[in-house]
Amino acid sequence: MWTDSNRRRSWRGPAAVLLTSIALVVAGGCAGPRTLCVMTYNIHHGEGTDGRLDLERIAAVINRHQPDILALQEVDRCTRRAGGVDQAAELGRLTGMHAAFGAAMPYQGGEYGEAILARWAPSETKTHALRHSTGREPRAALVARWSATETPDADAPPFAFAIIATHLDHLPDATDRLMQVADIASLATDLDGPVLLMGDLNAEPDTAEIGRLRATWRDCAAGEPQKTYPSREPNIRIDYVFARPAEHWRVVRTEAIEELVASDHRPLLVVLETVE
Repeated sequence: MWTDSNRRRSWRGPAAVLLTSIALVVAGGCAGPRTLCVMTYNIHHGEGTDGRLDLERIAAVINRHQPDILALQEVDRCTRRAGGVDQAAELGRLTGMHAAFGAAMPYQGGEYGEAILARWAPSETKTHALRHSTGREPRAALVARWSATETPDADAPPFAFAIIATHLDHLPDATDRLMQVADIASLATDLDGPVLLMGDLNAEPDTAEIGRLRATWRDCAAGEPQKTYPSREPNIRIDYVFARPAEHWRVVRTEAIEELVASDHRPLLVVLETVE
């Protein structure tokens, strides 16, 4: 559930927002009246490449880059390996963001799946099961929507949009990923306005499943592709931000953040502007 108490900290007040916006414009970061800064990050249930479970370390990565929206994969909710912690809620607390969790499957006395962290509370969220073959790991897509307001402020987005956050099948055979891409395409057609698809898709750019997405979506990092896995010495690109309709968005900047320890994936940051 979204936690209404998870508001941005006091430094998000009007003066702080103005100063932060100026600094980010200079740095080429996340600022502007119709700009979104988004991040997708497979957090490996908070376990770093050093084998240590540390959500504060994940939160520190997020806080350094100040995205408006995050899609998180491999998130535990109240599992034994996570010590009973609701990781989405805890990361929301540590970052001062609204937090939502979407379960893909039960796991170790709790649940395992996707999460979205956001600067603004959404108008609607829903978790959708994606098709999977018998014996394979269940997968899900967490959908969140934001409505436009006539007078956007720190608690409202600058325009209406939707996010689909997901984590596709990991096995070499692409059968399930192709089914899951088709399911996501169906979900997207039911969403009005601009949509972003964010997550660990477990497929490299030259695969059939990514090709099918590119037929109707914009691969936001295609112009400056950067490898995202494994985090210490990445040699493949499997984490993506896709946008549709393609002509609605302009990519300002992309970066696979060089974080070597917090997770086995590098987070992918994308700054986007809407095109009228």
